[in-house]
Amino acid sequence: MLIGLIGANIQRSLSPALFADFCAALDIHGHYHLMDTDLLPGRRLADLLGAAKTAGFAGLNVTYPFKEAVPALLDDVSDEARQIGAVNTVTIGRDGVTKGYNTDRIGFRRAFEERFGREAVAGKTAVLVGAGGAGRAVAFALFDLGVASLAVSDKNEAQAAGLVAALAAHHGPERCRVERDPVSALADAAGLVNATPVGMTGIPGMAIPPDAIEARHWVADVIYSPLETELVKAAQARGARTMGGAGMCVHQAVEAYRLFSGVMPDVARLHKAFAEAASRREEEK
Repeated sequence: MLIGLIGANIQRSLSPALFADFCAALDIHGHYHLMDTDLLPGRRLADLLGAAKTAGFAGLNVTYPFKEAVPALLDDVSDEARQIGAVNTVTIGRDGVTKGYNTDRIGFRRAFEERFGREAVAGKTAVLVGAGGAGRAVAFALFDLGVASLAVSDKNEAQAAGLVAALAAHHGPERCRVERDPVSALADAAGLVNATPVGMTGIPGMAIPPDAIEARHWVADVIYSPLETELVKAAQARGARTMGGAGMCVHQAVEAYRLFSGVMPDVARLHKAFAEAASRREEEK
């Protein structure tokens, strides 16, 4: 089974290790191919998708910065992915027909439930920084979890407004808003999610000043490279409950592999495989 990942800055992705363990569990031959556009200058998203189809790939994962662009190139998109406006998983049939899905939503939701429990956000206000492909999935997941009100902040205000409009269409305009000042918004919120690439290996910094975080807050980051971003470490130092991107990565992979193969992976086994791969990655630094 051939699977690939299309994205930028993905050389330290743990997805190949997760897929290798999934294949080992099923006793099948598989290969996970990284298509890193940082190392493939001039290659467009459409080129890489076409190459995967020609090579007989069973599917693709798609990450930053292509989640919002890929739906237009596919033959079909699931209702959930269409609602979110972003795709991170593409299945490719034997006939070459492509269909897009979004497994980030269920991945974040399940990880949040494991780490914090629904009660941490249900009926409360939350702040989301980042309204791109990952942010769109996280926003809908927070509404799945029962958030009462969501403040959406992004340097690209039009992008934030687009997400808020999509949320308002499904959940009502009174429950979401564009937020220009996430620091002020956090003062009245239960917690914060960083869905920007800021803090990722190679993109240093923090999406919000750490002194805005209080011990009563929960702070979640979708980034898993590094496992603990500077934001997560700063939040821990201030006594807040935190969640890195590892759980989301594992749970979105579980759903993606189910779509690729028709087999439900062993979640506990993939958690273990992720932890072992992450440990090896740290040792290789």
